[in-house]
Amino acid sequence: MPLTLRALPAFADNYIWLLHDARHALAVDPGDAFPVLETLASLGLQLGAILATHHHGDHVSGIGDLLKRHPGTPVYGPATEAIPGRTVALSGGELLQIPHPAVALKALSTPGHTRGHVSYYGAGYLFCGDTLFGGGCGRLFEGTPAQMFASLESLARLPDDTLVCCAHEYTLDNLQFALTVDADNPVLQARMQTTLRLRQAGRPSLPSPLGLEKATNPFLRCDMAALRASAVRRGASADAQAVEVFAAIRKAKDAFRV
Repeated sequence: MPLTLRALPAFADNYIWLLHDARHALAVDPGDAFPVLETLASLGLQLGAILATHHHGDHVSGIGDLLKRHPGTPVYGPATEAIPGRTVALSGGELLQIPHPAVALKALSTPGHTRGHVSYYGAGYLFCGDTLFGGGCGRLFEGTPAQMFASLESLARLPDDTLVCCAHEYTLDNLQFALTVDADNPVLQARMQTTLRLRQAGRPSLPSPLGLEKATNPFLRCDMAALRASAVRRGASADAQAVEVFAAIRKAKDAFRV
């Protein structure tokens, strides 16, 4: 059956992604059970699977309450992290054949934000938690710049029409930063205006096509001359490799304030 994707707002800026076939749904990173339970009830859906990308509370704290209401629901998550109720431990590379709703997803190892972070790709969607954001990438809480850079490179190899379903509405802030390091990028400039209109209308900026991310997201453009020049201005060596450019740009983003 055809699949429908819904973004469920949670907390200040989280999205819980719900993918359903009008009968069964899977929930991605349910930090809060309430919006999931409310949507399941309003649409008459059964919960068929829970996917967690990493262990942070705003991604997993709702799992326990979901399992109380939907006992026996399989919970997929990284093997090396504490995921409540996890029944399927993932290291990356596994092909998940989820029966309800019927969808095949590949687990991808994407460390950097956390050491065991995984993402899920299939049916044209990329559920990437806090690895890749609209116009940005996650903070390096546990991993290294080299790990995150490698994770982003692996995601960038997916098809351009892949829809990036990340876990936070950070796009506007990320694009404001992107313009400080890639100011002459006309696609980025246009995306900023589009995103401003969406957010002013109260609409989400996500999901975003991966091709658009590759054209506008500075953390996927570290081999471009403009980004290298920005990194050099921030202390990188003149002959910096792409991973060094990434590290310099990520450090600058950490200090960025609108």
